[in-house]
Amino acid sequence: MRLLFPLLVAAGCVMSAPVLALDAPASPPAEQPLKNFVTSVEKDGSITFRLYAPSAKAVSVALGSRDPLAMQKGDDGTWSVKTEILKPDLYEYYFNIDGFRSIDTGTNAPKPQRQVNTSLILVPGSILDIRNVPHGDLRLVTLHSKALKSERQMYVYTPPGYTDASKPLPVLYLYHGFGDTVGSWVAQGRAPQILDNLLAEKKIEPMIVVIPDTETDIPEAIAENFPGADRRKDFYPANAEAADRELIEDLIPYMKAHYRVRNDADGRAVVGLSQGGYQALVSGLSHLGTFGWVATFSGVSTTTVPNKAVDAALNEPAKINKTLRNFTVTVGSKDQVVGKDVAGLKAVLEEKKITHEYHEYPDLQHEMDVWRPSLAAFLEKVFRK
Repeated sequence: MRLLFPLLVAAGCVMSAPVLALDAPASPPAEQPLKNFVTSVEKDGSITFRLYAPSAKAVSVALGSRDPLAMQKGDDGTWSVKTEILKPDLYEYYFNIDGFRSIDTGTNAPKPQRQVNTSLILVPGSILDIRNVPHGDLRLVTLHSKALKSERQMYVYTPPGYTDASKPLPVLYLYHGFGDTVGSWVAQGRAPQILDNLLAEKKIEPMIVVIPDTETDIPEAIAENFPGADRRKDFYPANAEAADRELIEDLIPYMKAHYRVRNDADGRAVVGLSQGGYQALVSGLSHLGTFGWVATFSGVSTTTVPNKAVDAALNEPAKINKTLRNFTVTVGSKDQVVGKDVAGLKAVLEEKKITHEYHEYPDLQHEMDVWRPSLAAFLEKVFRK
Protein backbone atom coordinates (compact mmCIF):
# COMPACT_ATOMS: atom_id res chain seq x y z
CA MET A 1 0.00 0.00 0.00
CA ARG A 2 1.26 3.49 -0.83
CA LEU A 3 0.29 6.78 0.84
CA LEU A 4 0.19 9.84 -1.38
CA PHE A 5 0.17 13.33 0.17
CA PRO A 6 -0.82 15.98 -2.40
CA LEU A 7 -0.51 19.57 -1.23
CA LEU A 8 -3.66 21.66 -1.09
CA VAL A 9 -3.15 25.40 -1.25
CA ALA A 10 -6.13 27.50 -0.17
CA ALA A 11 -6.37 31.00 1.36
CA GLY A 12 -2.64 31.16 1.77
CA CYS A 13 -2.56 27.94 3.77
CA VAL A 14 -0.81 24.76 2.83
CA MET A 15 -2.63 21.58 3.93
CA SER A 16 -1.68 17.99 3.33
CA ALA A 17 -4.52 15.59 2.53
CA PRO A 18 -3.65 11.89 2.70
CA VAL A 19 -5.06 9.80 -0.14
CA LEU A 20 -4.88 6.01 -0.20
CA ALA A 21 -3.68 4.35 -3.39
CA LEU A 22 -3.98 0.59 -3.40
CA ASP A 23 -1.58 -1.68 -5.24
CA ALA A 24 -3.07 -3.57 -8.17
CA PRO A 25 -3.88 -7.22 -7.51
CA ALA A 26 -1.15 -9.67 -8.37
CA SER A 27 -1.29 -11.37 -11.77
CA PRO A 28 -0.17 -14.95 -12.48
CA PRO A 29 3.48 -15.18 -13.53
CA ALA A 30 3.74 -14.42 -17.24
CA GLU A 31 6.35 -17.12 -17.84
CA GLN A 32 3.90 -19.91 -16.96
CA PRO A 33 0.91 -21.16 -19.01
CA LEU A 34 -2.43 -19.75 -17.92
CA LYS A 35 -3.82 -23.30 -17.53
CA ASN A 36 -1.68 -23.65 -14.38
CA PHE A 37 -3.83 -21.04 -12.62
CA VAL A 38 -7.41 -21.73 -13.76
CA THR A 39 -10.03 -24.37 -13.05
CA SER A 40 -10.17 -27.35 -15.40
CA VAL A 41 -12.08 -30.59 -15.98
CA GLU A 42 -9.73 -33.57 -16.06
CA LYS A 43 -9.93 -36.47 -18.52
CA ASP A 44 -11.26 -38.81 -15.83
CA GLY A 45 -14.22 -36.51 -15.06
CA SER A 46 -12.80 -34.95 -11.92
CA ILE A 47 -12.38 -31.18 -11.52
CA THR A 48 -9.25 -29.38 -10.39
CA PHE A 49 -10.25 -26.04 -8.93
CA ARG A 50 -7.55 -23.39 -9.05
CA LEU A 51 -7.46 -19.79 -7.87
CA TYR A 52 -4.48 -17.46 -8.00
CA ALA A 53 -4.64 -15.49 -4.74
CA PRO A 54 -1.14 -15.20 -3.22
CA SER A 55 -2.25 -12.81 -0.46
CA ALA A 56 -5.21 -14.91 0.71
CA LYS A 57 -5.05 -16.63 4.09
CA ALA A 58 -7.69 -19.35 3.55
CA VAL A 59 -9.57 -20.46 0.44
CA SER A 60 -12.24 -23.14 -0.05
CA VAL A 61 -14.65 -24.07 -2.83
CA ALA A 62 -18.34 -24.91 -2.44
CA LEU A 63 -19.45 -27.34 -5.15
CA GLY A 64 -23.24 -27.62 -5.34
CA SER A 65 -24.74 -28.83 -2.05
CA ARG A 66 -21.59 -30.69 -1.00
CA ASP A 67 -19.53 -29.71 2.02
CA PRO A 68 -16.92 -27.07 1.09
CA LEU A 69 -13.52 -28.36 0.00
CA ALA A 70 -10.46 -26.76 1.59
CA MET A 71 -7.91 -25.63 -1.00
CA GLN A 72 -4.15 -25.78 -0.52
CA LYS A 73 -1.80 -22.95 -1.42
CA GLY A 74 1.16 -23.72 -3.70
CA ASP A 75 4.54 -22.02 -3.72
CA ASP A 76 3.44 -19.91 -6.71
CA GLY A 77 0.43 -18.46 -4.86
CA THR A 78 -2.14 -20.70 -6.55
CA TRP A 79 -4.74 -22.40 -4.37
CA SER A 80 -6.02 -25.75 -5.66
CA VAL A 81 -7.99 -28.89 -4.84
CA LYS A 82 -9.03 -31.88 -6.95
CA THR A 83 -12.43 -33.54 -6.61
CA GLU A 84 -13.37 -37.17 -6.94
CA ILE A 85 -14.55 -38.40 -10.35
CA LEU A 86 -17.93 -36.76 -11.00
CA LYS A 87 -20.83 -37.91 -13.12
CA PRO A 88 -21.39 -35.91 -16.34
CA ASP A 89 -23.43 -32.84 -15.40
CA LEU A 90 -23.34 -29.05 -15.16
CA TYR A 91 -22.19 -28.05 -11.69
CA GLU A 92 -22.37 -24.75 -9.82
CA TYR A 93 -19.67 -23.58 -7.43
CA TYR A 94 -18.10 -20.56 -5.77
CA PHE A 95 -14.96 -19.72 -3.81
CA ASN A 96 -14.74 -18.60 -0.19
CA ILE A 97 -11.72 -16.32 0.00
CA ASP A 98 -11.03 -15.22 3.56
CA GLY A 99 -14.79 -15.11 4.15
CA PHE A 100 -15.63 -13.38 0.85
CA ARG A 101 -17.87 -15.27 -1.60
CA SER A 102 -16.55 -15.00 -5.14
CA ILE A 103 -17.28 -16.35 -8.59
CA ASP A 104 -14.41 -17.98 -10.46
CA THR A 105 -12.86 -15.05 -12.32
CA GLY A 106 -10.69 -17.48 -14.29
CA THR A 107 -13.63 -18.85 -16.29
CA ASN A 108 -16.28 -17.40 -18.59
CA ALA A 109 -19.32 -19.19 -17.16
CA PRO A 110 -21.01 -17.28 -14.34
CA LYS A 111 -24.45 -18.52 -13.33
CA PRO A 112 -27.10 -16.14 -14.75
CA GLN A 113 -28.51 -14.34 -11.71
CA ARG A 114 -29.66 -10.90 -10.77
CA GLN A 115 -26.89 -10.86 -8.16
CA VAL A 116 -24.08 -12.96 -9.64
CA ASN A 117 -22.25 -15.01 -7.00
CA THR A 118 -21.81 -18.48 -8.51
CA SER A 119 -19.96 -20.04 -11.45
CA LEU A 120 -20.76 -23.04 -13.67
CA ILE A 121 -18.63 -25.90 -14.99
CA LEU A 122 -19.61 -28.73 -17.33
CA VAL A 123 -18.37 -32.28 -16.97
CA PRO A 124 -19.17 -33.68 -20.44
CA GLY A 125 -20.93 -36.93 -21.26
CA SER A 126 -24.66 -36.23 -20.79
CA ILE A 127 -27.70 -34.84 -22.58
CA LEU A 128 -26.42 -31.38 -21.59
CA ASP A 129 -23.55 -31.52 -24.10
CA ILE A 130 -23.47 -29.70 -27.43
CA ARG A 131 -23.43 -32.71 -29.76
CA ASN A 132 -22.96 -33.07 -33.49
CA VAL A 133 -26.71 -33.10 -34.19
CA PRO A 134 -29.03 -30.70 -36.03
CA HIS A 135 -29.38 -27.55 -33.95
CA GLY A 136 -32.39 -25.33 -33.46
CA ASP A 137 -32.21 -21.55 -33.53
CA LEU A 138 -32.22 -19.51 -30.33
CA ARG A 139 -33.25 -15.87 -30.62
CA LEU A 140 -33.26 -13.18 -27.97
CA VAL A 141 -36.45 -11.24 -28.75
CA THR A 142 -37.15 -7.75 -27.46
CA LEU A 143 -40.77 -6.63 -27.46
CA HIS A 144 -42.93 -3.94 -25.94
CA SER A 145 -45.21 -5.25 -23.22
CA LYS A 146 -48.45 -3.29 -23.16
CA ALA A 147 -49.43 -5.12 -19.98
CA LEU A 148 -46.29 -3.99 -18.14
CA LYS A 149 -45.71 -0.74 -20.06
CA SER A 150 -42.06 -1.64 -20.60
CA GLU A 151 -39.59 -3.20 -23.00
CA ARG A 152 -39.13 -6.88 -22.29
CA GLN A 153 -36.94 -9.72 -23.49
CA MET A 154 -37.52 -13.42 -23.99
CA TYR A 155 -35.69 -16.28 -25.68
CA VAL A 156 -37.43 -18.19 -28.47
CA TYR A 157 -36.14 -21.62 -29.48
CA THR A 158 -37.27 -23.00 -32.85
CA PRO A 159 -36.43 -26.58 -33.83
CA PRO A 160 -34.05 -27.54 -36.65
CA GLY A 161 -35.63 -26.99 -40.05
CA TYR A 162 -38.24 -24.50 -38.86
CA THR A 163 -39.17 -21.82 -41.43
CA ASP A 164 -41.97 -19.34 -41.95
CA ALA A 165 -43.55 -21.99 -44.19
CA SER A 166 -43.47 -24.73 -41.55
CA LYS A 167 -46.64 -26.31 -40.30
CA PRO A 168 -47.92 -24.67 -37.10
CA LEU A 169 -46.02 -25.99 -34.08
CA PRO A 170 -47.00 -26.29 -30.40
CA VAL A 171 -45.46 -23.82 -27.96
CA LEU A 172 -44.08 -24.43 -24.47
CA TYR A 173 -43.63 -21.39 -22.17
CA LEU A 174 -40.78 -22.04 -19.73
CA TYR A 175 -40.29 -19.89 -16.60
CA HIS A 176 -37.15 -19.56 -14.44
CA GLY A 177 -36.87 -19.25 -10.66
CA PHE A 178 -36.45 -16.43 -8.18
CA GLY A 179 -33.31 -14.32 -8.51
CA ASP A 180 -32.42 -15.81 -11.90
CA THR A 181 -32.63 -14.16 -15.31
CA VAL A 182 -34.15 -14.76 -18.72
CA GLY A 183 -30.86 -16.49 -19.57
CA SER A 184 -31.03 -19.06 -16.76
CA TRP A 185 -32.85 -21.85 -18.61
CA VAL A 186 -30.43 -21.26 -21.50
CA ALA A 187 -27.03 -21.14 -19.77
CA GLN A 188 -27.68 -23.24 -16.66
CA GLY A 189 -30.79 -25.19 -17.54
CA ARG A 190 -29.22 -26.12 -20.92
CA ALA A 191 -32.69 -26.18 -22.47
CA PRO A 192 -31.41 -25.72 -26.07
CA GLN A 193 -29.02 -28.66 -25.74
CA ILE A 194 -31.69 -30.86 -24.14
CA LEU A 195 -34.13 -30.01 -26.94
CA ASP A 196 -31.59 -30.55 -29.72
CA ASN A 197 -30.45 -33.90 -28.34
CA LEU A 198 -33.93 -35.26 -27.61
CA LEU A 199 -35.12 -34.21 -31.07
CA ALA A 200 -32.13 -35.94 -32.66
CA GLU A 201 -33.05 -39.10 -30.75
CA LYS A 202 -36.68 -38.68 -31.91
CA LYS A 203 -37.85 -38.77 -28.29
CA ILE A 204 -39.88 -35.56 -28.44
CA GLU A 205 -42.21 -33.73 -30.81
CA PRO A 206 -40.92 -30.67 -32.70
CA MET A 207 -41.95 -27.60 -30.73
CA ILE A 208 -41.20 -23.95 -30.13
CA VAL A 209 -40.05 -23.05 -26.62
CA VAL A 210 -40.45 -19.52 -25.25
CA ILE A 211 -38.37 -18.55 -22.21
CA PRO A 212 -39.81 -15.37 -20.69
CA ASP A 213 -38.45 -13.36 -17.78
CA THR A 214 -40.29 -14.52 -14.66
CA GLU A 215 -39.51 -11.23 -12.90
CA THR A 216 -41.73 -8.42 -14.18
CA ASP A 217 -39.69 -5.55 -12.70
CA ILE A 218 -42.71 -3.34 -12.19
CA PRO A 219 -42.51 -1.14 -9.05
CA GLU A 220 -45.05 -3.12 -7.04
CA ALA A 221 -43.36 -6.41 -7.94
CA ILE A 222 -39.63 -5.79 -7.61
CA ALA A 223 -38.17 -8.30 -5.18
CA GLU A 224 -35.66 -5.82 -3.73
CA ASN A 225 -38.58 -3.77 -2.39
CA PHE A 226 -39.49 -6.48 0.11
CA PRO A 227 -37.61 -8.09 3.02
CA GLY A 228 -36.94 -11.75 2.35
CA ALA A 229 -39.37 -12.74 5.10
CA ASP A 230 -42.22 -10.94 3.28
CA ARG A 231 -41.43 -12.28 -0.20
CA ARG A 232 -44.26 -14.81 -0.32
CA LYS A 233 -46.78 -12.41 1.16
CA ASP A 234 -46.02 -9.32 -0.91
CA PHE A 235 -43.76 -10.07 -3.89
CA TYR A 236 -44.92 -13.39 -5.32
CA PRO A 237 -48.63 -12.50 -5.65
CA ALA A 238 -48.02 -9.11 -7.31
CA ASN A 239 -45.36 -10.47 -9.63
CA ALA A 240 -47.42 -13.52 -10.63
CA GLU A 241 -50.43 -11.38 -11.51
CA ALA A 242 -48.27 -9.09 -13.65
CA ALA A 243 -46.42 -11.97 -15.38
CA ASP A 244 -49.75 -13.63 -16.12
CA ARG A 245 -51.06 -10.47 -17.79
CA GLU A 246 -47.89 -10.23 -19.85
CA LEU A 247 -48.20 -13.86 -20.93
CA ILE A 248 -51.85 -13.64 -21.97
CA GLU A 249 -51.90 -10.10 -23.37
CA ASP A 250 -48.43 -9.85 -24.92
CA LEU A 251 -46.42 -13.05 -25.29
CA ILE A 252 -49.05 -15.38 -26.72
CA PRO A 253 -50.29 -12.73 -29.21
CA TYR A 254 -46.68 -11.97 -30.19
CA MET A 255 -46.00 -15.61 -30.94
CA LYS A 256 -49.19 -15.89 -32.99
CA ALA A 257 -48.22 -12.82 -35.01
CA HIS A 258 -44.55 -13.68 -35.64
CA TYR A 259 -44.28 -17.49 -35.67
CA ARG A 260 -46.08 -20.48 -37.13
CA VAL A 261 -47.77 -21.70 -33.95
CA ARG A 262 -50.83 -23.70 -33.03
CA ASN A 263 -53.70 -21.81 -31.45
CA ASP A 264 -55.38 -24.54 -29.40
CA ALA A 265 -55.01 -25.48 -25.74
CA ASP A 266 -53.53 -28.88 -26.58
CA GLY A 267 -50.80 -27.05 -28.49
CA ARG A 268 -49.78 -24.84 -25.59
CA ALA A 269 -47.94 -25.69 -22.34
CA VAL A 270 -46.75 -23.63 -19.38
CA VAL A 271 -43.88 -24.90 -17.22
CA GLY A 272 -41.60 -23.47 -14.54
CA LEU A 273 -39.24 -24.13 -11.65
CA SER A 274 -39.54 -22.75 -8.11
CA GLN A 275 -41.03 -19.24 -8.47
CA GLY A 276 -41.58 -20.12 -12.13
CA GLY A 277 -43.44 -23.21 -10.96
CA TYR A 278 -45.83 -20.93 -9.11
CA GLN A 279 -46.20 -18.92 -12.32
CA ALA A 280 -47.03 -22.08 -14.26
CA LEU A 281 -49.62 -22.97 -11.63
CA VAL A 282 -51.20 -19.50 -11.68
CA SER A 283 -51.28 -19.11 -15.46
CA GLY A 284 -52.02 -22.74 -16.26
CA LEU A 285 -54.96 -23.15 -13.89
CA SER A 286 -56.33 -19.63 -14.39
CA HIS A 287 -56.59 -20.19 -18.14
CA LEU A 288 -57.63 -23.80 -18.60
CA GLY A 289 -58.97 -23.06 -22.06
CA THR A 290 -55.61 -21.62 -23.06
CA PHE A 291 -53.20 -24.31 -21.81
CA GLY A 292 -53.54 -28.05 -22.08
CA TRP A 293 -50.30 -28.94 -20.32
CA VAL A 294 -48.98 -27.67 -16.94
CA ALA A 295 -45.83 -28.62 -15.05
CA THR A 296 -44.36 -27.24 -11.83
CA PHE A 297 -40.85 -28.30 -10.81
CA SER A 298 -40.13 -27.66 -7.10
CA GLY A 299 -42.74 -24.94 -7.34
CA VAL A 300 -44.10 -22.53 -4.78
CA SER A 301 -47.82 -23.23 -4.38
CA THR A 302 -50.97 -21.76 -2.89
CA THR A 303 -50.06 -23.57 0.34
CA THR A 304 -47.90 -20.55 1.21
CA VAL A 305 -48.92 -18.04 -1.48
CA PRO A 306 -52.72 -18.02 -1.87
CA ASN A 307 -54.31 -17.24 -5.24
CA LYS A 308 -58.08 -17.02 -5.64
CA ALA A 309 -58.11 -18.06 -9.31
CA VAL A 310 -56.00 -21.15 -8.62
CA ASP A 311 -58.10 -22.12 -5.61
CA ALA A 312 -61.27 -21.72 -7.68
CA ALA A 313 -59.83 -23.97 -10.38
CA LEU A 314 -58.77 -26.60 -7.86
CA ASN A 315 -62.38 -26.68 -6.60
CA GLU A 316 -63.47 -27.80 -10.06
CA PRO A 317 -61.52 -31.03 -10.42
CA ALA A 318 -63.72 -32.39 -13.20
CA LYS A 319 -62.94 -29.35 -15.34
CA ILE A 320 -59.20 -29.69 -14.75
CA ASN A 321 -59.28 -33.41 -15.54
CA LYS A 322 -61.21 -32.77 -18.73
CA THR A 323 -59.08 -29.85 -19.91
CA LEU A 324 -55.49 -30.72 -19.01
CA ARG A 325 -53.72 -33.40 -21.01
CA ASN A 326 -51.05 -33.59 -18.31
CA PHE A 327 -50.41 -31.98 -14.93
CA THR A 328 -46.90 -32.74 -13.62
CA VAL A 329 -45.44 -31.97 -10.17
CA THR A 330 -41.82 -32.77 -9.24
CA VAL A 331 -39.57 -32.05 -6.26
CA GLY A 332 -36.34 -33.17 -4.59
CA SER A 333 -36.96 -35.31 -1.51
CA LYS A 334 -34.75 -33.06 0.66
CA ASP A 335 -36.05 -29.71 -0.63
CA GLN A 336 -36.22 -27.34 2.33
CA VAL A 337 -37.23 -24.33 0.23
CA VAL A 338 -40.56 -25.52 -1.18
CA GLY A 339 -41.07 -28.89 0.47
CA LYS A 340 -44.13 -27.57 2.32
CA ASP A 341 -45.52 -26.03 -0.88
CA VAL A 342 -45.24 -29.20 -2.92
CA ALA A 343 -46.55 -31.43 -0.14
CA GLY A 344 -49.55 -29.12 0.24
CA LEU A 345 -50.28 -29.07 -3.49
CA LYS A 346 -49.93 -32.86 -3.71
CA ALA A 347 -52.38 -33.32 -0.81
CA VAL A 348 -54.96 -31.06 -2.49
CA LEU A 349 -54.62 -32.84 -5.84
CA GLU A 350 -55.09 -36.21 -4.16
CA GLU A 351 -58.01 -35.02 -2.03
CA LYS A 352 -59.79 -33.48 -5.04
CA LYS A 353 -58.95 -36.51 -7.20
CA ILE A 354 -57.25 -34.30 -9.76
CA THR A 355 -55.29 -36.37 -12.24
CA HIS A 356 -51.60 -35.59 -12.03
CA GLU A 357 -48.13 -37.10 -12.27
CA TYR A 358 -45.88 -36.73 -9.24
CA HIS A 359 -42.19 -37.51 -9.17
CA GLU A 360 -39.82 -37.13 -6.23
CA TYR A 361 -36.08 -37.11 -6.84
CA PRO A 362 -34.38 -38.96 -3.96
CA ASP A 363 -31.74 -37.19 -1.86
CA LEU A 364 -31.87 -33.98 -3.94
CA GLN A 365 -32.61 -30.48 -2.75
CA HIS A 366 -33.74 -27.24 -4.48
CA GLU A 367 -31.41 -27.63 -7.44
CA MET A 368 -30.93 -28.04 -11.17
CA ASP A 369 -30.31 -31.77 -10.78
CA VAL A 370 -34.08 -31.92 -10.20
CA TRP A 371 -35.16 -29.35 -12.79
CA ARG A 372 -33.17 -30.41 -15.84
CA PRO A 373 -34.27 -34.08 -15.64
CA SER A 374 -37.81 -32.87 -14.89
CA LEU A 375 -37.78 -30.80 -18.06
CA ALA A 376 -36.38 -33.65 -20.17
CA ALA A 377 -38.99 -36.08 -18.84
CA PHE A 378 -41.84 -33.61 -19.42
CA LEU A 379 -40.65 -32.86 -22.96
CA GLU A 380 -40.97 -36.55 -23.77
CA LYS A 381 -44.67 -36.43 -22.78
CA VAL A 382 -45.87 -33.03 -23.92
CA PHE A 383 -47.73 -32.55 -27.20
CA ARG A 384 -48.05 -36.28 -27.80
CA LYS A 385 -51.28 -37.25 -29.55
